[in-house]
Amino acid sequence: MWYQAGADVVVVIHLLFIGFVVGGVFLAWRWPRIIWAHIPAAVYGALVEFAGFTCPLTLLENDLRRHAGEAGYGGGFIDHYLVKVIYPPGLTRGMQVGLGLLVLLVAVIGYRGFARRHPLPHRYAGAVADTVVDTRHDRLPGAGPG
Repeated sequence: MWYQAGADVVVVIHLLFIGFVVGGVFLAWRWPRIIWAHIPAAVYGALVEFAGFTCPLTLLENDLRRHAGEAGYGGGFIDHYLVKVIYPPGLTRGMQVGLGLLVLLVAVIGYRGFARRHPLPHRYAGAVADTVVDTRHDRLPGAGPG
């Protein structure tokens, strides 16, 4: 019973993680510090799709299901739970790479929106402006302004 409940909790956590990977950047529009959790999550999510390896949460869920006396499943979480609902039959490697690209595209769009909503503070903008170097060569050193 506890193994079954644990496996079900892992499924919920897995779905929440996938949702965070895809849309977490939009939470950062409201709560900017979320970026520090979203960037590694998005990179990891895209890496899972590009490299094609099995997420550890899938392995954990399968292990818990086996301990509960159920059969685990082959393939990954997306294959088992989402492909039948969202994707056409037979997730191909090309589709998997496309999913990874979609994750990155959503992240880029989200981070562009974030940058518009949270521009650099003026103290940083001023520091950047102070580092501008005078490249005019018509002045002699120590000749004064002008």
